[in-house]
Amino acid sequence: MPKSFQQKLKILYLMRVFAEKTDEAHPMSVKDLIAYLENFGIHAERKTIYDDIETLRVFGMDIMNRRERPSGFYLASREFEVAELKLLVDAVQSSRFLTTGKSRQLIQKLESLTSIYQAKDLQRQVIVQNRVKNTNENIYYNIDEIHRAISQNRQISFQYTEWTVSKERQLKKGGARYQISPWQMIWQDENYYLIGIDEKSGIVKHYRVDKMLKIVMEKDSRNGEELFERFDSARFAAGTFGMFGGREENISLEFENHLVGVMIDRFGQDIMVMAKDNEYSVTRVQVNVSTQFYGWLAALGSSVRLLSPENVRKEYRDFLKKALENYEG
Repeated sequence: MPKSFQQKLKILYLMRVFAEKTDEAHPMSVKDLIAYLENFGIHAERKTIYDDIETLRVFGMDIMNRRERPSGFYLASREFEVAELKLLVDAVQSSRFLTTGKSRQLIQKLESLTSIYQAKDLQRQVIVQNRVKNTNENIYYNIDEIHRAISQNRQISFQYTEWTVSKERQLKKGGARYQISPWQMIWQDENYYLIGIDEKSGIVKHYRVDKMLKIVMEKDSRNGEELFERFDSARFAAGTFGMFGGREENISLEFENHLVGVMIDRFGQDIMVMAKDNEYSVTRVQVNVSTQFYGWLAALGSSVRLLSPENVRKEYRDFLKKALENYEG
């Protein structure tokens, strides 16, 4: 390799060594840098190393010279601080919708954003009780394809799956394709969901992204623009328990005052809370009535009472009676 070409590579190797192998606790002396370059057949003198370091500083790299021991030059600041990378690693590691393999790949990429020494601090297991990682490797690319269709104002079609009692995935509707106008993606209950217009029924539906297979972007433009101009996805997610469908109902709940935080966490800070007395308050919210909603309500026990409407109260009583039948006798 010509000497002139090697000299051109010199500053690129210096950029890499500062990014990968230096931090405040691990600086490199000029002697160390010269020895590092020799590994690639590049001869350098002390003066040219100083000149190259100054060039990298002008370029924007925050290279500092540490005088006390250990002394030497190091990259002082980066795009991400170690604390920020730890947060991102924790989020990736504990994310249920990512597969174990994809989590490892993303964490390795995050580790490359700091020095090899600080990267060791990122190599930790986040302990999350009863966390089940997804097994669908396609979810990563499903999300990208859906966002691409949304940005290009196109409909998509896909096959949808469900679990069988033998713990195998099977295609719903015999493998027939669902055709949807995609509008929004939301993160709910540790899963990604697509919200859009079902082209067959013309109504708003939601689908778990990890249950989709063979997504195709169609030629047809999306429908439902006027509807989604005023669609409140946060309200939709708050009122849809476990992202199971159901009819929308405006309900009134009476609850013990210590549960106000539970109500706000579930339905958002914009709900109206009216004090009834020193012990109880009342709120009125919109929910998708489903067995999942009734299960959530039952978990709160006698601390919450469903006041209205009467048809929902009756359904809830029937739900509780059926549940009790399993324990009679």
